[in-house]
Amino acid sequence: MESQPPAHDAADKRLAERLRELRRARRWSLDELSALSGVSRASLSRIENSEVSPTASVLGRLAGAHGATVSRLLADIEGDAPALVRRAEQPEWIDPATGFRRRSVSPPSLDFDCELLHCELPAGAAIDYPLPPRLGLEHHLYLQDGALELTIEGALHRLSAGDCLRYKLMGASRFVSTGQGPARYILVLR
Repeated sequence: MESQPPAHDAADKRLAERLRELRRARRWSLDELSALSGVSRASLSRIENSEVSPTASVLGRLAGAHGATVSRLLADIEGDAPALVRRAEQPEWIDPATGFRRRSVSPPSLDFDCELLHCELPAGAAIDYPLPPRLGLEHHLYLQDGALELTIEGALHRLSAGDCLRYKLMGASRFVSTGQGPARYILVLR
């Protein structure tokens, strides 16, 4: 009897296949996608062949090159979500480089214009997103616990628990968890 691969391995494999499908559908070579995303050709090849999992930053770069949000890329491998999304059915993705956790509370869907994410960035961790997934993507970030520094297009914002930052993303962003514990936040994207 064959053993089943762990769920995260299966999801990584589906993500690798989806990223390869997207690139091929646009008839981009690995070199072309590398130039658009800023991710090396070698890294793209390893990701598409399921040899490594993309980090949050790399996934953000690839989403931006494809004109999609990271959630949309992940939703493409998870299927469409029902109206009622129970806690056990909310897909979670963990960045292998930083330990960043991203749970899709209300996943993207063809029927709705926004999505709701629950995120946790470990203390001291930082994530850079050099490209927005889509110009003007609306963000509403509510910090539940911890401390978070966000640099949005060069402007630094220091958030404490209970703060909410609203912005439309047109350029680079950087998230840094600056508290003693993890930064836990709710993010609405529209």
